[in-house]
Amino acid sequence: MTKITHGERLASLKNIGVSYQRRGGLHRQPPYWALEDVSLEIYRSETLGIIGRNGVGKSTLLRLLAGIINPDKGTIHFDTHCHISLLSLQVGFIPQLTGRENAVLSGMLLGMHRKEIEACMDDIISFSELGDFIDQPIGSYSTGMRARLGFSVAFQVDPDILLFDEALGVGDAEFREKSACAMRQKIRSNRTV
Repeated sequence: MTKITHGERLASLKNIGVSYQRRGGLHRQPPYWALEDVSLEIYRSETLGIIGRNGVGKSTLLRLLAGIINPDKGTIHFDTHCHISLLSLQVGFIPQLTGRENAVLSGMLLGMHRKEIEACMDDIISFSELGDFIDQPIGSYSTGMRARLGFSVAFQVDPDILLFDEALGVGDAEFREKSACAMRQKIRSNRTV
């Protein structure tokens, strides 16, 4: 297989392993290795997809790249100026807060500054199609409305490496197509996805 690079190397993983302790029974169980001996390099402007059945470590790898967890073995090297974000829907949502307040909180938890998220609030409201509901508590939102708000906020994040999980296929069929189109635009841009 030939590796085609689009730019500078942003991240390098060498012989990575991540294990989880199994529970149950009277005897200690051996650990479950969600990732074992994984090596890869990520370059600026490239798009990389990871495909596999449930339980093979895809989400674990994304959490590792986002810095949420550390490997049990192996090494990771990131470019010192590299900002990575794992787009996760409904990060930090609090039912008693309005959609607008939750958008600000969620954006900040995803690494944006308050002023940045407030500056793109009109885009968030427009993309989510929430209209006046943006100022209602999200505890009154349907599941689809919360998902649309979560996607709209998460999509405003603009890091060097943008990590998507399969959970981003959200909302009704029309909104799923709209979000898929937005994701394709992000992939075609100069972003590393």
